[in-house]
Amino acid sequence: MEKIRVLLVDDHDVLRAGLRSLLEHEEDIQVVGEAGDGEEAIRRAQEALPDVVLMDLTMPKMGGLEATRHILALKLPCRILVLTVHEDKQYFFEMLNAGALGYVTKRTAADELIAAIRAVATGNVYLQPVLARWLLDDYRRLSDNQQTVEKVKDETDPQFLLHQLSEREIQVIELVAEGLTSPQISERLGISPKTVARHRERIMDKLNLSSSAALVKFALQVGLI
Repeated sequence: MEKIRVLLVDDHDVLRAGLRSLLEHEEDIQVVGEAGDGEEAIRRAQEALPDVVLMDLTMPKMGGLEATRHILALKLPCRILVLTVHEDKQYFFEMLNAGALGYVTKRTAADELIAAIRAVATGNVYLQPVLARWLLDDYRRLSDNQQTVEKVKDETDPQFLLHQLSEREIQVIELVAEGLTSPQISERLGISPKTVARHRERIMDKLNLSSSAALVKFALQVGLI
């Protein structure tokens, strides 16, 4: 059986020893190296070519974020699984953006850590439930923002605005665009001047316009003239 080759990266010797002891009890996992900082992690990754780099974040010389970027930039056949004390959204999203496939905290149970290693080794993403919720919340926030942008865009589109007008209001716009005055429009449509004035007021309000010239420009944009 081909084993999952794991590189341990953490600046605490005792923790690395504990992780090695834990992982070496698994028949399908082999620890192929250790590193105490980001710079050493890059060298060890190039030498050992692990399947999974179990990466801490805060370390001397070079942290896990920068080391991850360097390792993945080298196009090595390895995947990054973050193991950290930091339950922090900024670290979480920075590591995902850098290319990490998994993120678990050091409070993680042993069996969950092993499951995470196996998942990441096969190219799958592994996130603890609370972290997955962060990702979902962020996606929803971005989606809501995009919908807001699209709505604002739609509400300023001339064709969208045209469909907010009644048939009578469109008739009034066409006559204004022809150069007719309100009394002339009143006579043409067979309605009172006051009704024409109300129509014009509603039209200007719906279109957020303030002058007859702007109304004529709108009529040109939507093909009424």
